[in-house]
Amino acid sequence: MELSVLLAEQIVVIFLMMAIGYVIVKIRLFKTEDSSVLSNLVVYICFPCVIINSFQIELTARTAKGLLLAVAAAAAAHAFMLLAVWILEKPLRLNSIEKVSIIYTNAGYLVIPLVSAVLGEEWVFYTTAFLLVQNLLTWTHGVSVLKGESERNYRKILLNPNIIALAAGILLFAAQIRLPAVLASCVESMSGLVTPASMLVIGMVIGDVDLGWVFCQKRPYLICLIRLVVIPLAAAAGFAAVERAGLHADAEYILLIVLIAVAAPVAAIITQLAQIYDRDVRYASVINVMSVVFCIFTMPLAVLIYELLI
Repeated sequence: MELSVLLAEQIVVIFLMMAIGYVIVKIRLFKTEDSSVLSNLVVYICFPCVIINSFQIELTARTAKGLLLAVAAAAAAHAFMLLAVWILEKPLRLNSIEKVSIIYTNAGYLVIPLVSAVLGEEWVFYTTAFLLVQNLLTWTHGVSVLKGESERNYRKILLNPNIIALAAGILLFAAQIRLPAVLASCVESMSGLVTPASMLVIGMVIGDVDLGWVFCQKRPYLICLIRLVVIPLAAAAGFAAVERAGLHADAEYILLIVLIAVAAPVAAIITQLAQIYDRDVRYASVINVMSVVFCIFTMPLAVLIYELLI
């Protein structure tokens, strides 16, 4: 019950941030076009800081084994989502925005504060497993899908600030190297900008959109059904079966963390990437807004199903 309440509170918080972005465009303090600068700031500066900061943790034998379980669960979840999109792509005529919206979730923004509040700071470590898998796929597969072509410029991929940050984070974690206090404080502070900045971008993008029209659109409901109900419930059943196998003493909570990440709403970064790669930003924002609203009910449902099955 406590988990469900805290989850709902976090969703309301990010929704209010989004509302601020919407209002400042409505009152003509800013224009929708002004969000593009903020998008680039989030994607190329704040996100790399989040990635590096997530790996600034202590490594022990127990946490190492737990991390391996979390990585395996995250990889399996992404493989399932990729397979689901591949199967549904032709019959449902999924476009690029819809495909990445089904696969990539708002894990970093929502799961980290939730896990910290409910399970404690020490459990936030396991969220890095999902972020590791998701970031690697986002900046390779996700970008390729949104660009509409296979990303063959591997040099460009490797030089992407987020991939560099991912490699640096893993190296620092493996070597147990901590950033100097001043630098660590800077990285942590920049990481803290991700959630409000991303939500402001989404709110600003939909500032010129009639919200009544948004919820009259039929197509996004289908995407949200797949993203928020079908995939999380399938994951809950699968993770419950794995938990019963007794692979790790903390398997129940580790798999719960991954499940929450899987059940999260559509990744906010999709809106920023859609803007960068000249895709339908408004449609991406519509799906994102809907998923944030509906996940207030669907995320607790997925967690409840998992708890009933274990």
